[in-house]
Amino acid sequence: MKVLVTGGAGFIGTHLCDALRARGHKAEVFDNYDPQVHGRVSHDDAKDVLDCAALQRALARAEAVVHLAAAVGVAQGQYQIKHYVDTNVSGTANILDILSRRRGKVRKVIVAGSMSAYGEGAYECAKCGRVRPPLRPAGWKPAATWDPACPACGGALRSVPTREEDRFVCSSVYAVTKMTQEELVMNFGAAYGLPTVALRFFNVHGPGQSLSNPYTGVAAIFLSRIKNGAAPAVYEDGNQTRDFVSVHDISRACVLALEKKEADFQVFNVGTGRATSVRELAERLAKLCGSDVRPKVLGTFRSGDVRHCFSDIGRIRGRLGFEPEVSLDDGLRELIDWSRGVRAVDRFDRAHGELKKRGLA
Repeated sequence: MKVLVTGGAGFIGTHLCDALRARGHKAEVFDNYDPQVHGRVSHDDAKDVLDCAALQRALARAEAVVHLAAAVGVAQGQYQIKHYVDTNVSGTANILDILSRRRGKVRKVIVAGSMSAYGEGAYECAKCGRVRPPLRPAGWKPAATWDPACPACGGALRSVPTREEDRFVCSSVYAVTKMTQEELVMNFGAAYGLPTVALRFFNVHGPGQSLSNPYTGVAAIFLSRIKNGAAPAVYEDGNQTRDFVSVHDISRACVLALEKKEADFQVFNVGTGRATSVRELAERLAKLCGSDVRPKVLGTFRSGDVRHCFSDIGRIRGRLGFEPEVSLDDGLRELIDWSRGVRAVDRFDRAHGELKKRGLA
């Protein structure tokens, strides 16, 4: 198929385009080459999802769309609200508005959702069963522990995998925009009978992730610090957990969703089903780099962050046959090997300072 990949020159988009071409599909890149991600280099073929004329021309050639284009980053989205809403929500609306008037040959749309839309992940209370704690407000400080208590009885909780049917409790502007992207696309598909699929990506890592963007994935941010001889900075106590999934597994999930009818009109988590603490991620990266640097635990709360969230991948495993193939250590080794020839500008302190100035950390 001729597949239009918005955000196709980005981290995930580049890998996906390679995977699509390897399967015999034709991938057309549609990307604005955001300087924060790509550096300040001019690109003659830059195209933005806010440019309806450019979108209309591209959609007229497409048989399928994988919509990855988005402003990314929980922290930055807390103060660049209009930019995130314009890019993520209005950009998605532009695609759907064009398709509503002139669908042409497009026969499937896949949208990149995000685990951030869940907010806090799922937990289990020995007394109350499966629960979802409320969000932690700005300026929140822990009592005896950073972990949330049961919202019903106040008892201790155990983090468990988050399922697709768990409700959204968005904790950030970014999360709200990703939720809205997904809801728009899935609503459109149901209304027009156009097969649509939402893939909720968990924490993606791998080669090609920008090492100079302080709002990108945490693995790349930590690696940038290590390459510059600085300690990876970890919020809270470092024991918060995430589900770190390789970009290669993300690309495979996208291809499966594109090619399999079983994916149509469905929502899928895309992760590994395993929880890893942020502190452990920093320690493993340093060890694999041969560095003796230790994580710097900040002991502070950042607005928009959740404590624990990792995926239940039973649905995508059962319906599409997806199985994560890249282990965390193998994925980190690949990221490190790729980074040897890449310049990394450590901008974490500046980004953290901006959050502190605004009372968001």
